[in-house]
Amino acid sequence: MRLSVGRTGQCWDNALAESFFATLKGELLDQRSWPTRAAARSAIFEFIEGWYNLHRLHSSLGYRSPADYEAVAAA
Repeated sequence: MRLSVGRTGQCWDNALAESFFATLKGELLDQRSWPTRAAARSAIFEFIEGWYNLHRLHSSLGYRSPADYEAVAAA
């Protein structure tokens, strides 16, 4: 078994996940509240599938959306 990138306290292992959750929190969750957990879950799903994957530009993908990046890679 090999360890991943770093030791305890190094940020490289979780940098992408932390960036995603910071975006989710800043662009969706901090803007309003939801009456139920199901409503929040639905809003998060819509954010990811309807905005984040289709339209939001990602610097790690050459400033393209994940959908555009995958379409170019598949062609």
